[in-house]
Amino acid sequence: MDDIQPTPRSGIDKVAIRAAASHLQDGPVTAGYQGDRAAVVELLNDALATELVCVARYRRHYYTVVGRQNSAIKAEFLAHAEQEQEHAGWLAERIIQLNGQPDFNPATLLARSHAEYDESVDVQAMVRANLIAERVAIESYRQMIERLGTADPTTTHLLIKIMAVEEEHADDMRDLLD
Repeated sequence: MDDIQPTPRSGIDKVAIRAAASHLQDGPVTAGYQGDRAAVVELLNDALATELVCVARYRRHYYTVVGRQNSAIKAEFLAHAEQEQEHAGWLAERIIQLNGQPDFNPATLLARSHAEYDESVDVQAMVRANLIAERVAIESYRQMIERLGTADPTTTHLLIKIMAVEEEHADDMRDLLD
């Protein structure tokens, strides 16, 4: 009975904590990481492709909308493009943290993106295309969050944060529909 050590009151596994001091090349990913890193990086690269396609679509719409009566819509498109670009940056950073490589290859962006590019010239068609893309992004993020569960809380938190902004974007686009 003398060789049994009492469980620490904190419930913290000090051996695992000490083990985190090794394998420094793994950066923030410790042995306690429970996600499938390759699968998570693949999910994140698809989300990255989606965000980049959304940036391109919103920017195209921003530059092609004309007329003073559309200045508020034009401004909304630009604001959304900038926020989608920020999301792309967050996703690329998380991929690097997981020791993956962000895939910015323009030749494969559309194939990997969940959302579509749009070349509408009618303002209401642009708004509809963006609303559709936002709804697609929301559902994609919801499924990714569900798939990750509790295996990767940092990535889950990031995806929830991005999804909340996508929901705001969808609300904005809905408000702009005639």
